[in-house]
Amino acid sequence: MKKLLLATAIAALSVSAANAAPTLYGKAFLAADYVNAEFDGPAGNMYDEDTVEINSHASRIGLKGSEAMTANTDVIYQLEYGTRIDGDSNGFTNRDTFLGVVNKQFGEFRVGKNQSSLARIDNVVVNQGYWDNLGQTQNESEVVSALNMADSNRIPSSIIWTAPKYDGLPLEISAMYSSDDANGNDNSGFGVAALFDQGTGFTAGLAYDKDQNIEGDIIRGTATVDLAKFMAAPIRLGALYQVADYDYGSSKEKGFVISGEMPLTNFARPASVYAQYNNTSNLDGLDDADSDQIVVGGKYFYKDNIIAHAYAGMNKADNVPYNPANLAIAPRGDAEVLVIGTGLEYKF
Repeated sequence: MKKLLLATAIAALSVSAANAAPTLYGKAFLAADYVNAEFDGPAGNMYDEDTVEINSHASRIGLKGSEAMTANTDVIYQLEYGTRIDGDSNGFTNRDTFLGVVNKQFGEFRVGKNQSSLARIDNVVVNQGYWDNLGQTQNESEVVSALNMADSNRIPSSIIWTAPKYDGLPLEISAMYSSDDANGNDNSGFGVAALFDQGTGFTAGLAYDKDQNIEGDIIRGTATVDLAKFMAAPIRLGALYQVADYDYGSSKEKGFVISGEMPLTNFARPASVYAQYNNTSNLDGLDDADSDQIVVGGKYFYKDNIIAHAYAGMNKADNVPYNPANLAIAPRGDAEVLVIGTGLEYKF
């Protein structure tokens, strides 16, 4: 009898452990990028780079899982960390790391470091590798970069709620709060987002964000249409428009993105080509600091989780600051960045 009870207990523990076992996942994305970058300022040419770089693009590893608490509620968790597998920097950095619960009636709550609610409607950007670069609004002290409008970041000490699905209401609704722990909650933030998607090939999104991704406010709208659902044209088009009002800025930053992606059917495996145009005015809230960016690229799926990439693009930014000498007032000038790259992405 004792042996039977012991065997039953071990079996129960084994089942419980199996249910709680996390999923290991991640991706490695390495590329060879030819980079030609220049900056012309008041003193003439202040920066000139012409090189081939080996770059790691958003490589990561993580654990995630869930376990039932009650009949209607599950605990969910994720520990995800980014790493540069090219070795340019050591260690790991937090990406989305959270503990939460999901309930059939009340929705999902995630607490930890979360991608902001602004990202919940970003289904427009198609760029990959080096050119997946929204959010770089200003040059770093030593490097001239391709500059674009503000973007969603991962927000520490945050909680994000996703509403449950309601019958007959094709909306994905999210709300977020973030505390400013480092500064005594002097600048806590919040955000809301809603994405309309009936599954018919058209989506529309609207999001508002305050004191999370920037010191100030962001309002963003998006729309996508899959033309294959309406006509004999297998192209997916997207558009994004955004206004960012920085507390310290002299002007509102305004930007838009237009993208398109088309599958290719004359290959043995799935493949696609894409193009994307970005335009930003008053970068980082700075008067007359503007940028244009155009990128074309393609993807080839050797398998669902093994993807070859190729891309080429150019970014031109006018009247933007660059300050390698740490001057009290940064000199302003014109930057140009050309990048052609190819790489391999492996997901697991």
